[in-house]
Amino acid sequence: MAATPSKDYKRREREQKKIDKRMARDEAKAEKLAAQRAADQAADEEAAKKAEEDAKAKLEADFEAELAAEASTGRGALVAC
Repeated sequence: MAATPSKDYKRREREQKKIDKRMARDEAKAEKLAAQRAADQAADEEAAKKAEEDAKAKLEADFEAELAAEASTGRGALVAC
């Protein structure tokens, strides 16, 4: 009586292959999500930095305009208290 090997090992190999593919796919999704979050965070930081710079530039421009207006009206910077 010859013993034939069970075909169960083929099923196990197929299932393991499916599991490996699924894990690789999930890992790729996680990496993509992490990269997207990092890019979003960098964009948010850049936008906040630009907004701060714009606010400083506007404040300085307003100050310069006010200073120019005072100089043109003759009031000057010295005011009697």
